[in-house]
Formats: sequence, structure tokens, C-alpha cells
Amino acid sequence: MNIMTMTIIYTTLIMGTLTTLISSHWLLMWVGLELSMMSIIPILMNKTNPRSTEAATKYFLTQATASMILLMSVITTMMYSGQWSIIYSNNMFISLALTLSLIMKLGLAPFHFWVTEVTQGTSLTSGMILLTWQKIAPLSILMQISPTINQPLIISSALLSTLLGGWGGLNQTQLRKILAYSSIAHMGWMLVVMNFMPSISLFNLMLYIILTISVFTALNMSNNLTTLSLSHVWSTAPPTIIIILMNLLSLGGLPPLAGFAPKWIIIQELVKNNNIMIPVLMTMMALLSLYFYIRLTYSTTLTLFPTTNNTKTKWHFHNKKAMTILAPLTTLSTMTLPLTPLLFTLN
Repeated sequence: MNIMTMTIIYTTLIMGTLTTLISSHWLLMWVGLELSMMSIIPILMNKTNPRSTEAATKYFLTQATASMILLMSVITTMMYSGQWSIIYSNNMFISLALTLSLIMKLGLAPFHFWVTEVTQGTSLTSGMILLTWQKIAPLSILMQISPTINQPLIISSALLSTLLGGWGGLNQTQLRKILAYSSIAHMGWMLVVMNFMPSISLFNLMLYIILTISVFTALNMSNNLTTLSLSHVWSTAPPTIIIILMNLLSLGGLPPLAGFAPKWIIIQELVKNNNIMIPVLMTMMALLSLYFYIRLTYSTTLTLFPTTNNTKTKWHFHNKKAMTILAPLTTLSTMTLPLTPLLFTLN
């Protein structure tokens, strides 16, 4: 794919998301989602092989179904209210249809099966875009309609996503699938607090994007796709493996890393709103995700293959430009927990 084509595709992808973010007109928001969907399909198929074609097809079919439900609910809203702008409606059917369509687009349980398959079938760069940039537009719509979304459905989907996101990653050896299940679990944490304080969901999304970009950049730099190949990196690039594992543990929410901050704030907000059982269940389910991250850390650093000391000097010749980008991302994603009290004062 030449540079001109890639420029047009990525520009369309960015413009689609921005159109959804700045619009208050339902039809324009739907058009923005469609632009994002159609522009990412060539990105998913950048490496032409049967796996990428299958992944792009699964993504298209799922997103097209969600778009159809969303458009149906938008038209129903227009017929009910007589206008295309976002209004707070108490109509149960409209609320249910909107919530279901956005849950499908985000890949939340029980509509989560496509996330792991599509991420596994694409390259690391395409998977990074799928798990970060493509989450922004649907979540922005959910934040705008948060006062009227179906709360029991959202909380049930969030709890199920956190459970399946941790449970599904336990027996995985493919790093892209592990990150896909991590995305499902993190989306559950974002949605469970959406009804109470959308700004906390926004903070969780920002930190999740920084963490995921850091992990994918480090994996792409070292060209690792499986846990077996990751276990070999310690012998050749100790700094790289330390960065990857710190970001993975931060994704799991292990204190004192920065990934613990959104979970801490979400639990406090839920308890403040007299929801005791939900944070208890979410915390127990989050331990599943943390378990396979710690297990990955153990298998990578404490079970080393016999190597000579000379191989440990290879990390000096790695891509210095990628390391320059990775350094500030790692700092933001692992060492910003002391700034958390500032967020409490802002809320």
C-alpha cells in the first residue's frame, strides 16, 4: 500500500472519530462511526493473508450489525421526539437498542468474541489502533447519553466483561489475545462507573490508551507475538523486557503502578453511591487479570534459558527512535500514581 493511500485511509479514520466527537446530530455521529469502520478495514488487511482477511470480515460483519441497530434506534428517536439532536429520552426500547449497539461496537460481553479473533488475525500496529483509537467514538456517545442508558444492562455487561476478560486470558500464550482480553476487562471498568461519573471513565480510557500503546510499541520493537518469544528477550534486551512487564503489571492494576489509580477511584465512587457488592465483585474478578500478568512476569524473568553473557549487549543496538517514544509513555503509564489525589480534588 503506497504512502498516498495510507495517508487517505488514516485521515479518514481520524476524521470519522472527530466527526462523532464534535457532533450533536445523531445522523452525523452515525456517519462518523461508519467512516471509522470503513477506514480501518484496509488497515486490518495491510498484510494480505487469509488470517487478516478473516479478521477484517469478522470486524465488518459485527460492526455493520451494531450500526444497523444504532441507526434503527436513532430513527426511532427522531420519530419519538421530532428532532435529530441528542435528547434525554425515557423510552425503554430506544435506551435498550442504543446501549446494545454501543456495547457491540466496543466489544463488551456478551458480544466480545470478535475482539480476540480480530486482534489475533492482524498485525501489532493494526491491533493497537483497534484496541485504542476505535474505542473513543463509541465511548464518547455513551458518555453523552449516560443519564438515560439502561443501567441494569450496563452494570451486567460490565461485570460479565470483567469476569470474561480475566477468565479468558488465563490459558492464552498469544500476546495479542492477552491484550484483547485485557481490553474487554478494562472496558468493563469504564462502563460500571458511567452512570455515576463519566469523567472517571474518561480518565480510565486515557490511562488505558497510554498503557496499551506502550505495550504494543515495546512488543513491535522487539517483534514478540507469543509468551515463548517474550521469554527469550531477557537474554538479549533486558531494558525492553522490563518496560513490557512493568506496563503489563500496570494494566493489571498492581499498586504502586499507575494502573491502580482508575480502579481505586472507581471503587471509591461506587462505594460513595452505596453500591458495595459491585466493587467487591469487580475487585475479585480483576484478580484473574492480575494473575495471568504475574504468571507472565514469572515465566519471563525467573525461568531463563541458558545463555552467554555476551548476548546481553545486543540491546545497545536497538532502535533508538522507538526507545525515545517509549520512555515518556512508560513514565506516564507506570509512575503517575502520586498524582491521583489531585484527581480527587478536581472531582
